[in-house]
Amino acid sequence: MNTPALAARLLTERPRPRGIAGWRHAHWLAVGTVCLGAFLGQLTASVTALVFPALGRHFGAGFAAVEWVALAYLLVLVALLAPVGRLSDLVGRKTMYIGGFAVFALASLGAGLAGSLGVLVACRAVQAVGGAMMQANSVALVARGVPGHAMRRALGIQAAAQGLGLALGPSLGGLLVEHASWRWVFWINVPIGVLGILAGWFLLPCTRTGAPPARKEEGRFDLPGLLLLTGATTALLLALSTASGLPLPGWAVAALPAASLVLSLGLVRRERRASRPILAPGLVNTPGVRPGLVVSLSGYLLLFCPLVLGPVLFAAAGVPVARAGLLITLLPAAFALAATAGGGLLPRGWSDVARCRAGAALAGAGLLLFAVLPAGAPSSGLLLPAVPLVLTGWGLGLLLPANNALVMRAIPAECSAVGGGMVNMARSLGTALGTALPVLGVHLAGPAAGGRAVLCALAAVAVLAVALSRPAGGRARREAPGVA
Repeated sequence: MNTPALAARLLTERPRPRGIAGWRHAHWLAVGTVCLGAFLGQLTASVTALVFPALGRHFGAGFAAVEWVALAYLLVLVALLAPVGRLSDLVGRKTMYIGGFAVFALASLGAGLAGSLGVLVACRAVQAVGGAMMQANSVALVARGVPGHAMRRALGIQAAAQGLGLALGPSLGGLLVEHASWRWVFWINVPIGVLGILAGWFLLPCTRTGAPPARKEEGRFDLPGLLLLTGATTALLLALSTASGLPLPGWAVAALPAASLVLSLGLVRRERRASRPILAPGLVNTPGVRPGLVVSLSGYLLLFCPLVLGPVLFAAAGVPVARAGLLITLLPAAFALAATAGGGLLPRGWSDVARCRAGAALAGAGLLLFAVLPAGAPSSGLLLPAVPLVLTGWGLGLLLPANNALVMRAIPAECSAVGGGMVNMARSLGTALGTALPVLGVHLAGPAAGGRAVLCALAAVAVLAVALSRPAGGRARREAPGVA
């Protein structure tokens, strides 16, 4: 069999077994399969910070180098989400989703076997390719396989799976590091990936019949814009890492920020001229969209900064790794609970703007409390450091769904897909900055003073989120989903 024929055969989607396809509740099996990917993606996002100290000791590397285990994943994910979504239209979303599990599992196996930090970072970048293949297709697979009357419930279940992965990551990471090895933080993904491949093969409906077409007739993807965005973001994060102690040449301290600025200006110019821009400047200028995107970025900065900073502060206070993981879990657990059910505890008459402001204020208060309270000595009990983490997570769980609803309401209905992509991009960039900034603070002033300074700065960002939360402009839509 020649190569094109073999590729066509591999890319041809197989239908579900007739017994499964004919069952009237088969769509919930498809939702469960999508939830596996949602759980795995968020587990990976939240578990990594707990292994930073262990990786530094094992490889003899500084915090600024170890953080690229997380940053490499985030940068590749930001770069690939949009193009993978376009490619999935061509080859089929079921095929790409199953392939994502395979790539993710193999890269996780390689990450656990890595003999150097460079190999580990490279495996994490490959892992992000698999993550993009899953994330770019999850919502579309739910929309394809679930009847309209069950759509809202199905998306809610998917959000709950994301919240479970986000909440479980720190505690699982702490237990694995303390009682097994940092390698198991990556190896734990392998059996989940294998299960995802089998579930996807048998339980997901076909999204394309026959082999994919030879070419796509739609407009080309904005590859130059994507390269400029990736270059600008990478240069900025490398600059932060260099300032945090990454051993790069001295000229990089000045060259990297300048390169990020030049690439950013080139991106703005490119996007104004592109026929299918990835950032859609006209859409960004729609009333209510730009501040909403800033709030989305800020919200995930506020969420992930404590996830990275908390283990450092607890380690400095002598808290065991497993216990630190349990404490850090409280933040994403409160976030997930508030995002799915917390809005029901607020007054019915509150608007999304009021929910945003209340959530941002509560998160800011929690971060300030975290800054002034001791991180928790081994004899101080769990309550003292737990309260600010719960307050912060609960506030962000109120803020982000309401803010995303405001953004999507401000975007014209025909641009919903592009708008959702920009929200996801803002979320990923906020996560990347939330990983880099704590490292900078700890490097410049040490764990205690640097940690307090970062937490106070985050509280100021929360105040900014309060100020930026405002009603959408006149071109708003009346209804839009709020997605955490």
